Amino acid sequence: MRAPGESRSRCARRRRARIVEVLAAAWAVSIAAPPRALSDTAEMPPTAPPGTAAVQPPAPPQPAAAPNAPDAQRTGDATLVVEALHENLIRVMKEAQALGYEGRFAQLDPVIHELFDIPFMAEKSIGRHWKTVDDESRARLRATFGRFTVANYAGRFTDYSGQRFETLREEASKHGTVLVYSRLVSPDREPVELNYRLRPAAGSGWKIIDVLLNGTVSELALRRSEYSALIQREGFQALLVKLDERINDLAGPKATQS
Repeated sequence: MRAPGESRSRCARRRRARIVEVLAAAWAVSIAAPPRALSDTAEMPPTAPPGTAAVQPPAPPQPAAAPNAPDAQRTGDATLVVEALHENLIRVMKEAQALGYEGRFAQLDPVIHELFDIPFMAEKSIGRHWKTVDDESRARLRATFGRFTVANYAGRFTDYSGQRFETLREEASKHGTVLVYSRLVSPDREPVELNYRLRPAAGSGWKIIDVLLNGTVSELALRRSEYSALIQREGFQALLVKLDERINDLAGPKATQS
């Protein structure tokens, strides 16, 4: 505050002098204080009173893991999925004659739906046409595609003569998928390469989404090409009819007699 009779300029000079004195005092204190390591500059927890336990500061929050990120805990899980499929196929093949087609279908149906991502595969099998069909048609395709996938295995794995599956390796691949390399070895013929592409499904672990026949030919890509062309020519309903016909063919006398 300006003293009575004091001019404005003199008052301003007095205030500047006071500020300089305060800064100089603070600077002297900081020089006199012992230096601290960089780690000491972080905020320290309050010192507990004598006789009481010190309160530990809360641990800093850990960053959340990215969804579907591959980590050490999941390494090899995709291989386990493929090996589970192979084990069930061999079991059914050994009992193929006694089971017949219907029995093989019943045994493999829950296995296929557990290990394959049937909804994803059904969607991708018709490509851009998926966006043009309503929810009811999509549900029908999922159901029919699932039955056809099971029928394909039940109708083709019809006997056992010493075959075995061999798992070769697992590799990370594009778009967060993995490839599991395997082959079917038969005593009287050349091994057949069967490679599987899997993707992580939300809450369900790894799921098979494609089988690469002879190691390189994408079964899903072949179906997408065929199904899309059929829809383009004859419409969506024609695809469902065609899939039902193939299911009936796989369940026919040849498949039933095994």
